[in-house]
Amino acid sequence: MVPSSVDQDRLNLRPKKFLMWLFIITSFMLFAALTSGFIVYTAGDPSRGIKMILPKLFLYSSIAIVASSVTMHLAYGAAKKLQFSRQRLFLAITIVLGILFFVMQLLSWRGLIENGVYFVNPNASQSFLYVLTGAHLLHIFAGLIVLLTSFAGTFKSVAQVKNVFRMEMAAIFWHFLDILWIYLYVFLLLNQ
Repeated sequence: MVPSSVDQDRLNLRPKKFLMWLFIITSFMLFAALTSGFIVYTAGDPSRGIKMILPKLFLYSSIAIVASSVTMHLAYGAAKKLQFSRQRLFLAITIVLGILFFVMQLLSWRGLIENGVYFVNPNASQSFLYVLTGAHLLHIFAGLIVLLTSFAGTFKSVAQVKNVFRMEMAAIFWHFLDILWIYLYVFLLLNQ
């Protein structure tokens, strides 16, 4: 029996989903290693702590990324229901919120520098702050590319299986970035 084109499309997409999960697991391990390194560095001597109050923009950017996860979920739901205009709308809002998060993080760095917290300094825990948020920003940049690709794809005539798959991949990655940021933010709050 020959598989139908829809079944064939699903079979061809499975390896891509596996690669996405592999990337997510690898990224999780990277951040686990970085936060473990921070814990080991600061555990030996309490004076090695961050010794600063985190920028308020971290809180506001957290709100933006959580809201973007909600709009991403709504965009994915709209795609499954063939509501393409709602899919585009919620995807566009997600992109705007993602860019807002990115900008707020960069402004947070500027605020840190203005307060004398530099990447290179005798207190490596403050350097960890830049490394953790910088690595997350690189992932956000990649996530924005995924979202923009998904958004551009909504204007093309593709099979619904591929449209939903594209949205599912974008949603998985974006939700991962949201969860990762919440983890990092709470971790940094507890260690400030």
